[in-house]
Amino acid sequence: MAGDQIRLGLYISAQHPLGAPTADALREHLEQVELARELGFASVWAPQHFLSHPFQMFQTVPLLARVAAVAEGMTIGTGVLLLTLLNPVECAENAATLDAIADGRFVLGVGLGYRAAENAAFGVGRGRAQLFERKLEVVRRLLAGETVTAGGDGFELTDVRLALVPGRPPPIWIAAHSDRAVQRAARLGDAWFASPHTRLDELERQMRLYRGERAGAGLPPATVTPILKDVCVAPSDEEALRLARPYLKAKYEAYVDWGQSDVLPGTDTLRREFTELTEGGRFVLGSPSTCATLLADHVNRLGADYLVCRLQWPGMPQAQVLHSMRLLATEVVPALMTRADG
Repeated sequence: MAGDQIRLGLYISAQHPLGAPTADALREHLEQVELARELGFASVWAPQHFLSHPFQMFQTVPLLARVAAVAEGMTIGTGVLLLTLLNPVECAENAATLDAIADGRFVLGVGLGYRAAENAAFGVGRGRAQLFERKLEVVRRLLAGETVTAGGDGFELTDVRLALVPGRPPPIWIAAHSDRAVQRAARLGDAWFASPHTRLDELERQMRLYRGERAGAGLPPATVTPILKDVCVAPSDEEALRLARPYLKAKYEAYVDWGQSDVLPGTDTLRREFTELTEGGRFVLGSPSTCATLLADHVNRLGADYLVCRLQWPGMPQAQVLHSMRLLATEVVPALMTRADG
């Protein structure tokens, strides 16, 4: 079973190679969630992108609604909705519905987004950060049951309120890569959903920035410190790297094409040879002992207490994913608990 002090989340890839049978892909995700529940994972998460070439991709809200049927007792979360592209009323209504489906165990993860193709498809141009903040305020107020009058690009609200209101507003976690975005997450979110793409030394610096921004704004420390990590656990370091390399390499090549590298801190880049890309704690790949050490570094240096792990990338065989999940929950987490400072 996963440890009690550090919660473990499963991040569903939701992405598959072009032409892969979608029914098989969905069955894989459901099987992963069923196993995660058996192993004591606390939560399951799904991402969002549009026009996701070179991968097929399931959309977040319907996927999570289906996943919830086999995730009884687990938290479900969006990791993350691209709020800048969405209508805030639709976002709030979907969040309220998912919260009801999950019996109040729902986390609304949101982000600004970064891909030019997505921004163009939704008619979003300049002023994206300001639009994100306006939409986030509307979503937060609607989920709190308030009557809202507000307007912005693509929405105009006059004295509107939700009919379906959560018993308590779901926590809002904000994804952020750049320093400015991390500061925004500190001011506006309940937690910063720390980037999986950034080296540990940069995350450590940004965590200080995040906490300083909250303190400067007169906000209390966040009650949860989640991080998202790409993880592959195997009997040896060499086998983990061999198993992960073809799929993780292709995934990060796509990230570069999408523009992900351009929104990282200025001292970091994804434009690296794969071996160099794996250095610096960006990924958690290796034997159970190695992975426990790498994750303990994140716990001790960042204060991370919620590890959301992506264990599959497009094309990775299901048997490898399930084996990695089992090793993570039964060997890595118990070893991690003995290496964390507490």
